Amino acid sequence: MNWLDTLLQGVLLGGLYALFAAGLSLVFGIMRLVNLAHGDLIVLAAFLILLIVSTLGLDPFLAAVIAAPLMFGLGWLLQYHLLNRTLGKDILPPLLVTFGLSIVIQNGLLETFTADSKRVSAGALETASIQLAGINAGLMPLLTFASAVAVIVALNQLIYRTALGRAFRATSDDVVTARLMGIRPNSIFAIATGLAMMIVTVAALYLGTRANFDPTSGPSRLIYAFEAVIIGGLGSLWGTLAGGVILGVAQTVGASINPEWQILSGHIAFLLVLLFRPRGLFPRAVD
Repeated sequence: MNWLDTLLQGVLLGGLYALFAAGLSLVFGIMRLVNLAHGDLIVLAAFLILLIVSTLGLDPFLAAVIAAPLMFGLGWLLQYHLLNRTLGKDILPPLLVTFGLSIVIQNGLLETFTADSKRVSAGALETASIQLAGINAGLMPLLTFASAVAVIVALNQLIYRTALGRAFRATSDDVVTARLMGIRPNSIFAIATGLAMMIVTVAALYLGTRANFDPTSGPSRLIYAFEAVIIGGLGSLWGTLAGGVILGVAQTVGASINPEWQILSGHIAFLLVLLFRPRGLFPRAVD
């Protein structure tokens, strides 16, 4: 029963990592952009939710609903006016620009919110739990995993069943041909990044309510997101969910053996997958 509990907690933790990674996977799948500021944007969204909660006294979930369109707008502006200028055959400019953006966000948050650790209170929901096959499962981790599945389903429906999704796939396949067909790649890329920022807001909601965060928390979240994406396969949304689950299970199993091994176990699982399946378990770009 203890091992079943460990596996369940790992799967639920994987839902959080999948939320960290889903926006990164979407952006990479559509425009092959590696965003080194992704983790810091998650933390920025968490601080935005905290600011709305503390200022207006709203429930965190309602605050996230307000924060999501604001983050969409931020993502659209960043992509349209900054990141689109860096896209091309050379992968170095986007890496340098997003690395610089990461530093700017971290220092801006430090100046605004100080280096103190923060947390968003979710009230009784934080400690609520239900019984699953004789195992206690926290309601917040269950909501996190359910949200991760809902996000992946919604993204797949959007990409494969809507006109916007066809535009995403067309620009991903061939930007020049897509432009000849009347699609404006710069706008499509900006919308994709805006959607990724809305997913970031969902991830930030559960980050803020489940753990402490501070202005320098972004890089560690970026590492988890990268590992989940690479384990699952670059550009594969369901693979991203699987990658998050594998990472979460590896960490909880490692922690059950020795608490000091939690983070290390996840990195070892990542390296093993990279060793035997360099392209990930389910490699698939958006097509």
